Amino acid sequence: MKLSWKTILLWSLPFIVIIFFLWQGFLTPTATDIESNIANSRMTYGRFLEYLDMGWIKRVDMYDNGHTAIVEALGPELGNRVQKIRVELPANAPELITKLRKAQIDIDAHPPKNNSAIWNLIGSLFFPILFIGGLALLFRRSNNTSGGPGQAMSFGKSKALFQMEAKTGVVFDDVAGVDEAKEEFQEVVTFLKEPDSFTAVGAKIPKGVLLVGPPGTGKTLLAKAIAGEANVPFFSISGSEFVEMFVGVGASRVRDLFKKAKENAPCIVFIDEIDAVGRQRGTGIGGGNDEREQTLNQLLTEMDGFEGNTGIIVIAATNRADILDSALLRPGRFDRQVTVDVPDLNGRLSILKVHAKNKKISDDVSITTIARRTPGFSGADLANLLNEAAILTARKHKNAITMSELDTSIDRVVAGMEGTPLVNSKSQRLIAYHEIGHAIVGTLLKDHDPVQKVTLIPRGQAKGLTWFVPNDDQSLISRAQIIARIMGALGGRAAEEIVFGNTEVTTGASNDLQQVTSMARQMVTRFGMSDIGPLSLENENSNPFLGRGMNSNSEYSDEIAIKIDKQVQAIVKKCHQDVLQIIEDNRVVIDHLVDILIEHETIDGHMLNKIISDYTEVPNKNKYVKQLA
Repeated sequence: MKLSWKTILLWSLPFIVIIFFLWQGFLTPTATDIESNIANSRMTYGRFLEYLDMGWIKRVDMYDNGHTAIVEALGPELGNRVQKIRVELPANAPELITKLRKAQIDIDAHPPKNNSAIWNLIGSLFFPILFIGGLALLFRRSNNTSGGPGQAMSFGKSKALFQMEAKTGVVFDDVAGVDEAKEEFQEVVTFLKEPDSFTAVGAKIPKGVLLVGPPGTGKTLLAKAIAGEANVPFFSISGSEFVEMFVGVGASRVRDLFKKAKENAPCIVFIDEIDAVGRQRGTGIGGGNDEREQTLNQLLTEMDGFEGNTGIIVIAATNRADILDSALLRPGRFDRQVTVDVPDLNGRLSILKVHAKNKKISDDVSITTIARRTPGFSGADLANLLNEAAILTARKHKNAITMSELDTSIDRVVAGMEGTPLVNSKSQRLIAYHEIGHAIVGTLLKDHDPVQKVTLIPRGQAKGLTWFVPNDDQSLISRAQIIARIMGALGGRAAEEIVFGNTEVTTGASNDLQQVTSMARQMVTRFGMSDIGPLSLENENSNPFLGRGMNSNSEYSDEIAIKIDKQVQAIVKKCHQDVLQIIEDNRVVIDHLVDILIEHETIDGHMLNKIISDYTEVPNKNKYVKQLA
């Protein structure tokens, strides 16, 4: 890994400080240290005076302002040889000099070398110079607009990724299943490339386009395609990057972003997850976040304020448009709102073809069949589906993806990982009757979705599963279809009651009952499909902000609430009675199907229809659907 000189300097500073103090305090020799290394032995002051009286002292060199002496002495105790001896002299001994002169001793005084002043000066300047150098390094890095980590002085700078020529590797041909949204953005790209054809008739370039839709539907992918097609400067940033813990930083980053955008106009600014900064102001108990509101106010001003933002197209994406501030959504800021919804059958087919280009798929695989089996899948779900199938193919050491891997991947994406089949015969038979109950009711009802397969292999939390596949995408659902779905969901509990009795029913139908209650209540309160009349008594979405509407009155009276409960109960009760009748009338075929299911663990829809048709008239599927009183 290659390190920059700044990183090396940062890591070296502690070692430089340690070496400096060692050098100053321990490695710098003084004059006394030099002379003390010359002297081989020491002598006390009293012994020195005795040598002086005996005339054995030949020479005295004084150091450290007279506190230390190196004497040359000669005496029998020294083997009659001249030796240098170190003597520590007292602080106040004026008579010693007089005594040495009387004895005619050679005296020499050595003044101390004043190196401490130099080192004190260096020590005093070392840390200020180091501090100033560190600040200069920080300011130099703060001027870098790349938005990298560690830039302590660049809080107010925008962290947007800027590309003069965006090379995202994505164009409109790589985006499928959202044809309406593509048309909107192709028009924007054309406006950027050929503005004269629009301005000639007085058209103005849109200031903003808001992409709204569930997660995984391709909003960010569309933005990448626009960047790849437009060939204009492109800024991309997330809404969360505007918000900081420091007051005013978010607004400063918005100003800096639009300042750079104006310098490079015409250009595109893409803000992903704009709900992080654009949510409604003054919402919830105690108001909103003041820093976020300041950031939003600055964003509103930059998009369509006094100066305007001529030549800047703002594209934003969110899956929570219901919480955005109304001032942000108005024309002039976001002139267009493009809904990117879950793809229909044709959309899923196009998406699967795009993601299948770089995968080895067997010739017997039908992409149309996969598209029909995946209603409600988003583009990200479909991409994940093919990737899971490819991983499973590689795990099995196959050369190409087959329908077996795709079927397993669909089951895994929808219901979870495959579990271990049950070995307890009693529990296995009970689950088999439960799943066959769903399947028989779904098959015999005309308005119910056809059965794709029934299996006893556990997946996720489910011990067994019955898969239904709609014939087409149902954006509108009739009353008969809802009734059929309620009856199909009750099929499992009804089979348990008929076969094992009321005392042996299990908790396996808990999720089914939740769906039944929800569908029946929506028929009464939202769709006007009950005796109460064509009234919408409840909103589809609750308010996302705590405290909003806590003091508001109920949407209906207590008397209506009682009627709602009675109508929901009546719908479920009637459907339950009809389902019990279906199970009783077809008990023989149900027992036969249970035996087959236990033996093979899985029955596909084609085999199921064939077996049922041997016992009853499948074409006459609506004889059990009766009108509710």
